[in-house]
This record gives sequence, structure tokens and C-alpha cells, in this order.
Amino acid sequence: MQDRPQLSGDIAQSRYSAIVTAAARVAPAVVSVNVVRRERRGPATVWDQFLMPRGYERLVQGLGSGFIATADGVVITNQHVTEGADQIVVTTRDGTDFDAELLGEDPLTDIAVLKIAGANLPTAPLGSSYDLVIGEWVIAIGNPYGYLLGNTEPSVTAGVISAVGRDLIPSGDDPGIYVGMIQTDAAINPGNSGGPLVNALGEVVGVNSSIFSSSGGSVGIGFAIPIERALRVADELRRFSTVRRSWVGLDVAGQDRLRDWKESGGLEITQVASGSPADRSGLRAGDVLVSTAGQATRTFLDWEAVLLDVGPGDSIPVVYRRGNRERSATVVVEDLPTTRAERIATLGDMQLITLTPAIKLERGFQSDQGALIYSLGEATAVGLRAGDLIIQINRQRIARAEDVTEMFNRVRGSRTSIVVYVERDGRLFATRAFYVS
Repeated sequence: MQDRPQLSGDIAQSRYSAIVTAAARVAPAVVSVNVVRRERRGPATVWDQFLMPRGYERLVQGLGSGFIATADGVVITNQHVTEGADQIVVTTRDGTDFDAELLGEDPLTDIAVLKIAGANLPTAPLGSSYDLVIGEWVIAIGNPYGYLLGNTEPSVTAGVISAVGRDLIPSGDDPGIYVGMIQTDAAINPGNSGGPLVNALGEVVGVNSSIFSSSGGSVGIGFAIPIERALRVADELRRFSTVRRSWVGLDVAGQDRLRDWKESGGLEITQVASGSPADRSGLRAGDVLVSTAGQATRTFLDWEAVLLDVGPGDSIPVVYRRGNRERSATVVVEDLPTTRAERIATLGDMQLITLTPAIKLERGFQSDQGALIYSLGEATAVGLRAGDLIIQINRQRIARAEDVTEMFNRVRGSRTSIVVYVERDGRLFATRAFYVS
């Protein structure tokens, strides 16, 4: 009987595990991200065609999570949480609401950065994903289904690191590239997106992003963006409001050859642009990438993971095989060719770029000549989009951006209908209702 008090004390003490301590360390910096966006709604029935106002829009609420990265109010979350937002409100653990400014968002990495007006705010301790061990404890913190709950205390779920360096095969309708991801079986549910994945030391090692699920709920297969990538992207968004993309100037075997590495022992280079960083480092089409940045390179997803985590000016050590011999090289990353190219303005603020071999490789165009629409601005251009390659106007082939300007000038002010032929997403088609005013 005398041992019972001591036993009770031991049990009470054991309740305060590493998970409890880690959650307590990070939870004060976890926030809810409440989003309001406008969605255009089309008629669902024949009666709606008569009763619904033209251009009808409705307000739709969304919810995600995030964490405070700096004491002056910088918040990191997912881009798919903030996408299309008209209003963003960040709610802290104690229930305080802040109107948030969107500093920038990047669909490719699924990272967005917000700013709230605050000082001496609690911040999440930041760790590293580089030394994660498969099987070690991690916790996911966020606000799943927060709009159904009566308070703003974040939820905590626990699990282990299931795998690291996971590459998810992209789907056709998803702009994000999910490579080099952290996999965990800690439950991640709707509303958890953007919240931190935390190690047993109470350090953020990832940003919870997505799950595999047929029902929409957690089935124990969740993925987080490595914290190093999230911080690099967040820094770019804070400084430039956009992310500078890396260009090496080579193309590799794609999704249709995912399993070729078992026979080839690496990833085949299919194209190298003349004068590009890859060309200057000695790489050639037909070479096989064995490793990049110290990691085995097997498929195009491994290569995408390397490019996603470097910026202009960084160096990538490469081991490649040519014939039966392995060689080493260092590739110095540059800005994208379109970023450095001369832009020609037409129709006011539409910007065009002459297609070059480097830009052709960067954008994956099939055509050898044309004018890339870099941005539309407020130009009157029915049927055209930024990223289209103009290859012909009426019967005139387009070889450079100036050709487009000359054609537009000929019909300016005449309200003349012209036909513009473009390449978009690997397909050629014509826009037959284009007017220049």
C-alpha cells in the first residue's frame, strides 16, 4: 500500500512525454488562416438560367493553418489555402483576429507568406529536415475543421516519419510540384494544411501540405514540405513577391520513362541548350545523370527536387556517365531565359519575347519560331493568355516579337478581326475573335 503514492507520481510524470513538451513549445505560434474568396457560379438547372443574375458570384469561406515565423508577424502557410482570396484573417491561439496581407504565394512549391500587424508575437522554433530518421516521432499541429469548433486551440496529432524524399507523380490539374517530401502517418485532415510538422525537440521540420485519401480524411499517409524549402521560398516571396526560378539548360527523360533508371542506372539527358550552364559544364544529350547535389538521380522527379531547392548563382555538383565512364561536373544555376530576355511592349502593356532555343527548351515549345506572350496586362486580346506562343497572324508567320507589333499596328483603330495562331500546352490552335482597338 505504501508504494501506491510513488506509483501514482511516476504515472503522472510519465504523462509529460516528449510529444507533450514539443506540442507546448510550438502550439502558441500556430494560427488559423480564414479565407474568403469569390466564386463565379453558373446555372445548375434550366430554371437557374432564367432566375440567376448574369455573372452571379458567391462568397465562399475556406480554412487552413499556418505558423508565425518571425516576431513581427510573418506567417507561413500553403498556397492552396490562400489561392484566390479576397480577404484573409489570421486567428491566433488566444482568439485574436488579424487582417492579413498576402506578401506572396508560389503555386509550384505550395507556399504562401502572410503578414499580420503585431510585435513580440510567439514564434515557432525552426529545425532541420536533413537529419530526419525514419521511425522517429513527429507531431502535426493545426486547426482541422476549425469552423466546427468552439475555440481556437490548435489540434495535435502524433505519428512517425514514414519516409523522406518522397516524390509524388504530378496530376494534370495540379500546378504544384511535390518532390522531396516528408511522409508521415500523423493524422492530417482538412484545415491542417499549412500547419507545422514538428519533431520531438519541438522544432518545425516541415509544412503540412497534402494527404492520400479516397474519403478526404486522414488514412495515415500525409506529406509535408521540408522546412528548408519553405523558408527559402518564403524569403524570396518576402523580398521579391515572387520566386526566382532556376535554369540549367537541359531536359531529361520524362514521366513516360519513370522506370528506365533500373536499366540505365540513372536519368538520361535528352537535350542541352547551346550556351547554357549545362553546356558550359560539359554535359551532352545522351549522358546519364547518376547523382546531383549528392543524391541519387533516378527519375525526372529527383531532378525536379534538386532544381526546386536551388536559386540563381547556386552550384550543383553532378556525377554523370558517358559511355562506360563516370565523370564529375559543377553546374552554376542561372535565372530563367525568359527573365533575362528583352521584352517588347505592344497594345499598351502586353509584353512579348522573341523565341530562342533556350526559351524553347525552358517552356517546352514544339515550334522553332514565334513570340512568347510574357504578360497580357490590360491589353484587349480576346482568347490569348500569358504563356501562349504566337506563331502566325492571318497568313504571316511570326519569327520575332517585333513582327507581332507590326501586324497589330497595321490594324490598330480599325476594329479589324484577325486570326492569331498560337501554341499552348503543346497544341496548336487559332483564336478567331481577336480585335485590336
